Amino acid sequence: MNQATATEELIGRGARDGKRLFKEWFKELTEAAATGQKAAYVFVMGSLCELLRVFDLNIVFPEINSLQTAVRKVSDEYLSLAEDHGFSPDVCGYVKADYALQVRRGDHPMGQIPPPSVAVYTNACNTYIKWAEIWERMYDIPIVTLDVPGSRSAPGVALPGADLEQDRKYVEHQLRELIELLEKLTGVPFDIDRLRDVLRLTNDMGRSWRRLLEINQESPAVYDAMLEGTIYLGVVNGLRGTAEGAEYFADLVEEMEYKLERGITPHGEVPEEHRLIFVGVPCYPIFRRFYQLFSEWGGTFVGSTYLWFASGGLNSDFEYDLDRPVESLAEGLLLGVRSAVDSMLFQDRALIEAIDSHRADGVVYHPIKSCRTVSTGLADSRRVVLESRDVLALFIESDMMDKRVVSEAQMKNRVDAFFEGLNSRKLRLAGASTP
Repeated sequence: MNQATATEELIGRGARDGKRLFKEWFKELTEAAATGQKAAYVFVMGSLCELLRVFDLNIVFPEINSLQTAVRKVSDEYLSLAEDHGFSPDVCGYVKADYALQVRRGDHPMGQIPPPSVAVYTNACNTYIKWAEIWERMYDIPIVTLDVPGSRSAPGVALPGADLEQDRKYVEHQLRELIELLEKLTGVPFDIDRLRDVLRLTNDMGRSWRRLLEINQESPAVYDAMLEGTIYLGVVNGLRGTAEGAEYFADLVEEMEYKLERGITPHGEVPEEHRLIFVGVPCYPIFRRFYQLFSEWGGTFVGSTYLWFASGGLNSDFEYDLDRPVESLAEGLLLGVRSAVDSMLFQDRALIEAIDSHRADGVVYHPIKSCRTVSTGLADSRRVVLESRDVLALFIESDMMDKRVVSEAQMKNRVDAFFEGLNSRKLRLAGASTP
């Protein structure tokens, strides 16, 4: 294969394959809805896809369904319907869009979403618990809250081994109760060897995911962690524990390493001028334009906290022990949820490390109106980061779902001023280095 052919086949392959896999996933959900197959509703932080796949359950991510309505510019229909039914404008936009989706009998721009047969979730987000209660009332289904102990010391500081083992056993006990419930619900006996197979595929996917995050430490970056990274995040959750998912990310790493060797950036002919870290959840109602506000200035998001806390723990250096699958699944859930919560609420240490490892010169904080969990403490985080590193920070507010509170003109003014400051900083540093 000559270089021109290789470039044509490799560059953009991840985007093409990701789009295809995403469509196939929603097609399977549509078929499940049409044929009355059972579905499990889960969330990105602690989804337990590996265990649920053992019982042949279709996996539905309401968060992904909701954000897709915003990306496809129909979220206002769903939000308005939920508010007409009494939901406050301040309630999480994901919840309101999903409620309207249920009222519309699963009608979604990507297909038909089957109703839940069971909901399985963790306490990683306080909204998860109240959200699942809506499905319980609407469908009279079992809902299972997995109580995962959080950090009880400084974030990132490991607990003593004995304490960690006690927490792991506590989670494992809950998993074994869940297994009994799923056997009764589905009529499928628990197969530990099948669980091993699924965990093996997640291990493969996790290695590729961590390599993908690592690649953008090089300069220039080869993908934008806010735009492309969010697309990859959807695939890593939806296809977790599948052969298709593991193969996709192995291919994606191959593509990114090919781009890295040749200095191919995500901006085409626009060179990389500034390396940025993104904090929070993107502005989905104007997702592409939101990205362009930064890329037009040569700004590349080389890292994103979203790729940490919403990756189901795959960003951390942990692999399942296939000789102890249930015990290891409990440990992975414990560490993954704990890491996700710390990445949301106490991200300043990780941000400082990311600024150093990615050689970033700016941090963009994006608090959003309808998610207080993600937005909590960002102002304090900015203060700590600016005291620790010579970077600039932008604090820009909008929403992940509700276009009524998104002002593109105001946003552009703030972004332009931010880049003017970055350019001045660049000149200052260049002058300081001149004899």
